[in-house]
Amino acid sequence: MLSAKDALKKLEEGNKRYLSEHTGSGDISPSIRLRTSREGQKPYAIVISCSDSRVIPEGIFSAGIGELFVIRLAGNVIDDHQLGSIEYAEEHLGSNLVVVLGHTGCGAVEAAIHHDPSGFIKYITDEIRLAIGDETDPYRACCLNVEHCVKQISHALDIDHLRHGNDPAVVGAIYHIDDGHVEFLHS
Repeated sequence: MLSAKDALKKLEEGNKRYLSEHTGSGDISPSIRLRTSREGQKPYAIVISCSDSRVIPEGIFSAGIGELFVIRLAGNVIDDHQLGSIEYAEEHLGSNLVVVLGHTGCGAVEAAIHHDPSGFIKYITDEIRLAIGDETDPYRACCLNVEHCVKQISHALDIDHLRHGNDPAVVGAIYHIDDGHVEFLHS
């Protein structure tokens, strides 16, 4: 089990590898599939990300099978289902780091800024609007949405922000889809 700080360092190092690679580098071998099948999963981090097909957390962090517990939902919004998944991974799998990973060019954030969708999409955009207020800059709105999710998780599950140095921890990040780098937000 890694501490939250060590898990964050591992994610940062994995993203550095990802920036220069042309194919994935995480372990997806038959032996790791067999080992995790027999011994179970022990992810070192929980990543909440958008469902956007350009955002692939395992690839972005050069992680393989069993290394990340990934929760994906358009706009990376948080509700009781996501909180339950986070709680499970923290309490039962030993993951000490929660990363809320927003991204540039997020369609859900853009929809919250510029449109008034109907149907079930409205649940997502309403939550994002709550997070971003009157912000119209897409990058800043993305950051505000991530920060809002970090606060929700921290409050609901009583998890400290990484800056406190306690385990477990929750941190926000933005994935830049144009160049692949992850910017960790420090609030």
